[in-house]
Amino acid sequence: MLIAFTTVAERSDADLLATKAIGHHLAVCVQIDGPITSIYPWQGKIERSEEFRVMFKLMPGQAAHLESLIMSLHPYETPEWIVLPVEAVGEKYLSWALANSISSPL
Repeated sequence: MLIAFTTVAERSDADLLATKAIGHHLAVCVQIDGPITSIYPWQGKIERSEEFRVMFKLMPGQAAHLESLIMSLHPYETPEWIVLPVEAVGEKYLSWALANSISSPL
């Protein structure tokens, strides 16, 4: 299992990314946190912005397709996209995730 993250400025964008990922069977669960505060350098200045973190839980076979979908819909010029392997997953949760994922997206 993998966990992938991105951030967006608007809750409506977070909802769109989550809904599309689930609708295309590219994630088994999406969680939206926020608002959070992000502080980062951008074009020579230190920026501070309020964002929503979108976390996708997915199987490895879905990763490339999910990234492609998110990049096609993301409103940012340079979207954050971080994918991490999950070291351990509860057996029941993993069984549920496998049962709710498909090997090739629609």
